[in-house]
Amino acid sequence: MSIIAIASGKGGVGKTWLAITLSHAFAQLGRRTLLFDADLGLANVDIQLGLTPAADLGAVIAGEVTLAQAVLRHPGGFDILAGRSGSGALASLAPATVEGMLGGLHLLARGYHHVVLDLGAGLEPTVQRLSAFADLLLVVATEEPTSLTDAYAVLKLHAAAERGETARIVINQAASHAAGMRTYGTLARACAAFLGHTPPCAGVIRRDDKVREAIRRQSLLLTRHPASHAAADLEALAAALA
Repeated sequence: MSIIAIASGKGGVGKTWLAITLSHAFAQLGRRTLLFDADLGLANVDIQLGLTPAADLGAVIAGEVTLAQAVLRHPGGFDILAGRSGSGALASLAPATVEGMLGGLHLLARGYHHVVLDLGAGLEPTVQRLSAFADLLLVVATEEPTSLTDAYAVLKLHAAAERGETARIVINQAASHAAGMRTYGTLARACAAFLGHTPPCAGVIRRDDKVREAIRRQSLLLTRHPASHAAADLEALAAALA
């Protein structure tokens, strides 16, 4: 069992899409996978996939269903535990409630090879707690300066919690693999200079119009455009992590 949290610090870098597509790629490798929408303020995994779950995390927190009862099976071969779309209420959960949820998730995770947590953007305490809960933190960044700044802030807080060795960097929307590695180098140098260590690069995902088209159609990239550049990059990332 491995718990992988996906963070960005900044919205708009493709974090949720990466979480969805990575979960699908794991499933295609025969790995039992649960995608947990842990963006407690602005959950949108269900929206990206065009789903209407019968139960979600809000119902779990309210005590209406258990975590296991809220799990939805996706035709792509992986399970989903949806958040509550557009609900800011879950973003301010009491620490004790968060810990109870994580305890239940840890038990549920025993039935899976991978649990993928799609974290909310930002640096709130709940996001930091979920990051620390994971075995591996994937920090998603693009070449945009604001994205790099925010990704560094996530890595800095993770290092301050003495979890820096569990972090990896994923560069998304890169013009090419070489351009993505240059972007990674910029972030890596900042980490080396100010944090005293360099998180490895887990992968580079190339910019691909097929991604936007699949999101617009609320469909899975690996099903709709399996031969696309971004699909190949995601499959390589999943194989490396699996």
